[in-house]
Formats: sequence, C-alpha cells, structure tokens
Amino acid sequence: MEDILKIEHLHKAFDGFTVLEDVNLTVKKGEVTVVIGPSGCGKSTFLRCINGLEDIQDGRVLLHDEVINPNKKDLRSTHEKIGMVFQSYDLFPHKTIIDNVALAPIKVQKRKKEDVYKEASELLDRVGLLAKKDSFPRQLSGGQKQRVAIVRALIMHPEILLFDEVTAALDPEMVREVLEVILSLAKEGRTMLIVTHEMDFAKAVADRILFMDGGHIVEEGSPEEFFENTKTDRAKRFLDSFKYK
Repeated sequence: MEDILKIEHLHKAFDGFTVLEDVNLTVKKGEVTVVIGPSGCGKSTFLRCINGLEDIQDGRVLLHDEVINPNKKDLRSTHEKIGMVFQSYDLFPHKTIIDNVALAPIKVQKRKKEDVYKEASELLDRVGLLAKKDSFPRQLSGGQKQRVAIVRALIMHPEILLFDEVTAALDPEMVREVLEVILSLAKEGRTMLIVTHEMDFAKAVADRILFMDGGHIVEEGSPEEFFENTKTDRAKRFLDSFKYK
C-alpha cells in the first residue's frame, strides 16, 4: 500500500510548554490507525496539527509528499483532503440536516446542487438518518448528530478521515450507533486516524495501535501485539486502568 500521510519530527508547544515532541508517523492508504493514551497526552492536538488547525514549531506534515502548512491563510484544500470529525458536532442550528450536509460541497467545492443533495440523501440513508433529513439539529439525539457530522465529512470525499473522541460526549447507549458507522467505513478500506478511549472499539477497528504519553508515541503495534503483549510499563499501567490485564 502506498504511503498517504507522513509526520516527520513534529514539535508543538503552547506558551513554551511542549505538547508534542519529535513525533514521527507514516500512514498507508486504507490503514486504520487508532491513537490511545491518557488525557492530556497530546492526542487531540496531534490530530489538529495534522489537519493544519494548529501551528507547529518544528517538523513537517505531508499528504502525498505535499507539505501541509498550518500558517497558510487558506487551508481549504487541506480540509477537503483531510476530513475531521470532532467531539462537538458543530451543526448549524438554523439549517435542516440535509442542508447542513450539503452546504460545504456546494459552497466550497462548487459542485452541482442536485448532485450534492442526491449524495447527501444516499449517505444519510446509509447511516439510518434519511427520515431525519428535514429535521433540525435540536430534534436529534447526540448519537444522531454525530452520525450527521460523519456524513458531512464523507460528502467532501476526503482522502483521510480524522476522528477526535467522537463518542466522548455521548450517553453510553448512543456510543454503539456511532462506532458501527466507523467500523463500516473501516471495512470499506477508508484511511482513518482515530483518537478514542473505547478500548474494545480500538481492538476491533484498528490495523495499528499507537500509545501516546507525554507528547511522544511510546509504543505501537497491531491490536494483538499491543493488547496481548504490551511492551512498556507505561502502556501496561494504562491498560490496567481499563482492567485489560
């Protein structure tokens, strides 16, 4: 498989405090990489640096060998190629669900309105929300809103999808419906980088697990290697907190 994303010697600091230090990673096309680790270890910041949402102090992020420059005024082309789904849904409250989904491809990508709405309906149907297409965000549950947010990312036809703790704000009964959508995307061969605290989900969806702590990738491996033969004491202590050992 070809390399699609490369992170080289990434360094990120806030007000002199180092959040990410010399982080290196290569992601192949079709690979699902799951990032886990304790709160505050830099996972979400890592995703935001990849998508150009945070400036960096050193290192490079490359998509197909093209450098992503977070200091550019216009990151539109980057955000078309690297889709990101956040903890918060960020849906426009005054627009219907289908209008929320269709807005960016029409306004940003200048695609034909009829084509976009047709695809939006197909994607909403796929995640079980076609019946809600004319509803407003306030009429949806948290899990439904998060599925809409995923559809909104998919309709831009990104080359890679980033998921930042997308179930963190959901009630437990709503988590499953969102994770099932992401699992279906993995089965399609989508390239994804996922930050999560859901260990069973990480085990099921990942081709590779990255364990981060203190701004570093401390350990990585296949789900089988990581969960059954953890190498570092820090990762072992982390997994113990989930009663995996």
